[in-house]
Amino acid sequence: MSLEGRFDAETGVVRVGNDARQRYHDSRGYGYPLEGNEIALAPVEAAHLLYRGDLDAVVDDATGDRLDFQAFASREPGTDFGVRFLVYADLRERGFYLSPAAEPWVDDPPGGAVDFAVFPRGKGPGDGEIGYALRIIGERTDVPASSLADGVLAVVDEESEITYFEVTGSEPTGNTATSLPSGVDATLLADRVVLWEPPIDLYEDAFYGQPLEGREYERPTLQCSLLEAAYLARRDVIDLEFGAVRERGREVEGERFDRRLRVYTELREREIVPKTGYKFGADFRTYAEVESVAELGHSELLVRVHPAEAVFEPRDLALDVRLAHGVRKTMVFALVERGDGATPAETDIEWWSIERLTP
Repeated sequence: MSLEGRFDAETGVVRVGNDARQRYHDSRGYGYPLEGNEIALAPVEAAHLLYRGDLDAVVDDATGDRLDFQAFASREPGTDFGVRFLVYADLRERGFYLSPAAEPWVDDPPGGAVDFAVFPRGKGPGDGEIGYALRIIGERTDVPASSLADGVLAVVDEESEITYFEVTGSEPTGNTATSLPSGVDATLLADRVVLWEPPIDLYEDAFYGQPLEGREYERPTLQCSLLEAAYLARRDVIDLEFGAVRERGREVEGERFDRRLRVYTELREREIVPKTGYKFGADFRTYAEVESVAELGHSELLVRVHPAEAVFEPRDLALDVRLAHGVRKTMVFALVERGDGATPAETDIEWWSIERLTP
């Protein structure tokens, strides 16, 4: 027996009676129960049942119109209905049950800008377990950095293909413990600093700078970036004033220098070695554990530094994540609050890793 639903514009749900609870909710995780065997469906759930032919029609209570899938979808009930339906249908096709991330569909819905609660395979809304919180956008919808949250971001492009990104707030950690010398003779040049006769382990063990002599050296003369030099000056490792090095950095790259210095400093304080990520289009590549440069492994993270109020375009996220994946690294965005960089603190930076996901 085919069933029909009734669209209630006041509540924004489609009500289905008869044996709908057993047929749709209990066995396949659609909607939420009402009285008796009646259930309420979100418009996207009703559209999917119409699309599959499991629901014969939806009758609009206000007009009496009897709507098939084409007519119902053409009305675009709800915000961003088109992209939401595409992702909903894709995940159903992959064997997942999912519900709107709101009560009463889910007893304890995830907070934030979340569209659906996706349940682990084999589980449904009554099992009390959410696999991940899902947010859905089109490729032309900007993503404010402040809206990033743990979960999955699904981006639907102009040809209706879907890319899934796993977003995780994760604090980077490392295990590169080093001891630093003091009073090393150094000269500030236009956009870098040269360290004359530094201890050899400053490069070989702690991986600061690059030897002027190239790979053939006995006691290297190190050329350091302004970021490295500012960090070393702040700790009295070199005989330059921190303020002078920082001011030169600001002259070279403006306010961006302070943000990058705060991230560089925090990474070093976390016993992580940051080096330039220029070749990868990032601010830094990082090494969690460096025993010696001679036995250096591959870097693990690519770090991009942004102000906390940054706004991302989905295509830029896709580019960064794909590039990192292609070189076997994880893309991390460091979001820095405004400040003068004089006193770095952990609370000044949010860390978000973003990776491609295949559900």
